[in-house]
Amino acid sequence: MKNRFLTISLWVVWITLVPFSGFAQDAPPKEEKKREANLVELNELDKTIKLDIRYARADNFVGRAVYTEARAFMQRPAAEAVVRVHKKLKKKGFGLVIFDGYRPWSVTKIFWDVTPEDKRKFVANPKTGSRHNRGCAVDLSLFDIKTGKLVEMPTDFDDFTDQASPTYDGATKIQKRNRELLRKMMETEGFTVNRNEWWHFDYKDWENYAIYDIAFSEVKAEK
Repeated sequence: MKNRFLTISLWVVWITLVPFSGFAQDAPPKEEKKREANLVELNELDKTIKLDIRYARADNFVGRAVYTEARAFMQRPAAEAVVRVHKKLKKKGFGLVIFDGYRPWSVTKIFWDVTPEDKRKFVANPKTGSRHNRGCAVDLSLFDIKTGKLVEMPTDFDDFTDQASPTYDGATKIQKRNRELLRKMMETEGFTVNRNEWWHFDYKDWENYAIYDIAFSEVKAEK
């Protein structure tokens, strides 16, 4: 009995002192047969696209900057599709403002860790990664070309309530009109709106790309 107790005690000490890799994930999930990253900077393709990269500032749901640079990248096909939407909108007196594009996996993990469980439908699980991590998702809205100001939408960016849903029916007529204009124009170029966030759109080819954890400073962006 004494030897058995000693064995159990040593086992408890071992699992306490030796880290167990299953408890934490410190790298993105591996995927095979995916395209090489070809990230391009959105406002390098069209300098009239506006940037409002709040994750490079403290006015976001995390409460601090998680990006060191206010930049927005996407895979080239997705980025070129966004530019085409922007050009179509300009004919209607509007333009696109970008909140976020490609997001390193390590930032997705930060989002998951700081988000309460009852709000995690608004953030991606790092175990499976995000379409932002693949460079094929974009968070955006519309601005009025005449005033340069954001148009009215049902909520602000990164609102963690049911009002952020693209099907929320309690918005004003103007807010609904703007939301629907954005959705319809994005759909013409192969994007699908996220069911929880009116501002989040996924590009049709997202499954062809891997989950990346490349820092903005390390992106070899092409124009």
